[in-house]
Amino acid sequence: MKSIVVHIDASPRSAERLGYALRLARRHGAELTALYGVIPSMMVSPGFTAEGVAAVASLMADLDRSQRQQARETFERVASQGPVKWAEAQGEILLASLRRHALLSDLLVLGQHDRQDNRTGALPADLAPSLIIESGRPALVVPYAGTFVDDASCVLLAWKSSRESARAATAALPWLRLARRIVVAHQPQDEQDDDYPALVHWMRLHGVNGPVEQQRLVGLDVGNGLLSLAGDLSAGLLVMGCYGHSRTREWAFGGATRTVLESMTLPVLMGH
Repeated sequence: MKSIVVHIDASPRSAERLGYALRLARRHGAELTALYGVIPSMMVSPGFTAEGVAAVASLMADLDRSQRQQARETFERVASQGPVKWAEAQGEILLASLRRHALLSDLLVLGQHDRQDNRTGALPADLAPSLIIESGRPALVVPYAGTFVDDASCVLLAWKSSRESARAATAALPWLRLARRIVVAHQPQDEQDDDYPALVHWMRLHGVNGPVEQQRLVGLDVGNGLLSLAGDLSAGLLVMGCYGHSRTREWAFGGATRTVLESMTLPVLMGH
């Protein structure tokens, strides 16, 4: 992991996300880029007449400049603690611009959507899962509340026999190698559906030497089951696949993915 991109916006919460990414970059010897991007105000404002557009265009431009300045001040304050580059998403289609940056990075650091935050600047509510799915890059999503350190002492790895889980586990190897405790949470469908021994063997081949244990998930609510287990373990990181697909240009996300992204209380590493 040599290239990390952290998305920042106009919210003060960006400082927590940027600080987390900076500590992560130091630990893994990676280059860090802070990528500012919000949707231009005129694109999310209600429709105006021709006269109305002229009247509000200047106000919208001032708002965009103010939001950018807030983000820049946050960046300058955190950047004094270590090397980090500034970049900006360009163009009117925010997700496409962010995806271009993501494609040339090893890891994204994104923020959980906060419906109550009116200082962020306009962002799609499904920014994190959409970017993970469209870019194919792993992303570490940081909750909108709380303070977090790059804690790999206990890692909870959610596993099922799927491409998404395999990619998330591969992306998690830098954390798994440092972990002092690894718990594999899975929900076998039958006696033959048990990848646990092979998964542990695969981790050992990749230099994961910490103790590994398994926890079988019961019940249908996998998302809340994972979050409850993470709390019981005091896990510092949850690793899981990000499930979803596009349906007529609208994203439909898996139930566990949606639950975790809405209710997460710890950083979550996701892969698609």
